[in-house]
Amino acid sequence: MNCKNCNGSSFIQATDYINLRPLDKKMAVGSEKVYTVCLDCGEVASIRINNPEKLK
Repeated sequence: MNCKNCNGSSFIQATDYINLRPLDKKMAVGSEKVYTVCLDCGEVASIRINNPEKLK
């Protein structure tokens, strides 16, 4: 996988520990976001939700 911004090939996965929750369920636990980040330029290549079933 190469970065679309700088063509770099070094990536790391990171999280911000703020769960994604449905707008209509303010008390829901939600699910953690995982970002894949280029180490060369900082471009976020992808954002993935660990447990999408928790958004239902």
